[in-house]
Amino acid sequence: MSDAPQVSKDEQNWAMICHLSALAGFLIPFGNILGPLIVWLVKRGEMPLVESNGKEAINFQITVSIAILICIPLMFVLIGIPLMFAVGLGALILTIMAAVKVSNGEFEYKYPMTIRLLK
Repeated sequence: MSDAPQVSKDEQNWAMICHLSALAGFLIPFGNILGPLIVWLVKRGEMPLVESNGKEAINFQITVSIAILICIPLMFVLIGIPLMFAVGLGALILTIMAAVKVSNGEFEYKYPMTIRLLK
């Protein structure tokens, strides 16, 4: 058996929602940061799993936003267009992977290449 802490299904679902709420960024400007931030602020005090996964999701989405902002001026030399597509696709895939990992009981998922601003 694993040494993973036992968490309720409700807490696990909220941690998963923390990651998936970042998909709002595809519809709302800065929704990728606001979604996880709102879930994290509301549930962090009562659910330790949401505390850790929320920080991870927010850190990753801030990193994605910085990468997108770097791609904008690069569009003038045409390299920014494929880079922005790659960043968006990578963010989508990694966000879904994180939600699936939390859903499957891997509670300490760490996004790759993330600037960890919230500790």
